[in-house]
Amino acid sequence: MINFNGTITDSETNLLVNNRAFLYGDGVFESMKIVDQKILFLEDHYFRLMASMRIVRMEIPMNFTMEFFEEQILSLAKANGCSDSARVRVTVYRNEGGNYLPVQRSVSYLINCIPLENKMYSIDSKPYEVDLYKDFYITKQLLSTLKTTNKILNVTASIYADENDLDNCLLLNESKNVAEALQGNIFMVLNGKLITPALSEGCLNGVLRKQVLNLASKMEGLEVEEGEISPFDLQKADELFISNVIKGIQPITKYRKKEFGNTLSTKLVALLNAQIRLS
Repeated sequence: MINFNGTITDSETNLLVNNRAFLYGDGVFESMKIVDQKILFLEDHYFRLMASMRIVRMEIPMNFTMEFFEEQILSLAKANGCSDSARVRVTVYRNEGGNYLPVQRSVSYLINCIPLENKMYSIDSKPYEVDLYKDFYITKQLLSTLKTTNKILNVTASIYADENDLDNCLLLNESKNVAEALQGNIFMVLNGKLITPALSEGCLNGVLRKQVLNLASKMEGLEVEEGEISPFDLQKADELFISNVIKGIQPITKYRKKEFGNTLSTKLVALLNAQIRLS
């Protein structure tokens, strides 16, 4: 079942004909996680979605309040029997009509929801190898920080990773600095610093990125920095990890010939879970 404009309906409903998200990538989305009938970091997701809609000049309906989305999401999770632990995607797209230039600015939304096996975040101890993807680059602009339905770079790079037996790829911007991973933000621990690319580097404005930065900034003996990460820095790092709101934190165990531990990422996962239990 899906939630299409407030109606819970059969997921086989055909929504592709003249759909601008399908035809032109004219849509934005949020991936969210439900734990014990609560949407994690709901406020951050909501404001990022509203900001994304404004940036791409979508018309925001008056009823698009945070409480409205919360009710729509949780009612679908209940209908799908996954209120305790679920992955949710909310997609908002401009209504049909026109070619590149839309004939209207109004929007529709689609919510789908699937169960997740694990409620809380955990550290995956299995090997996790990454390398750089250098065929195409992220541009250092505001649109790159948004979650839009145009993710062909991530799709192509995911195929490259699969073909080369990699667990993930790190994406570069046009300055040849590391911007992000395929499914999340990248963090590097180096000489007592936790470093992640600044938003000006073209990385996704990740919801869990914000949580990690907030938690790390309160840890004694650790300096937090948003800046640049060059490919050369990666091989000097003490630790590398990826963050996204569904997985939580994924430690990278190997980049080329360099292997890494997971000391800080393990501590951050414990802090995230403690925060979730208190919310």
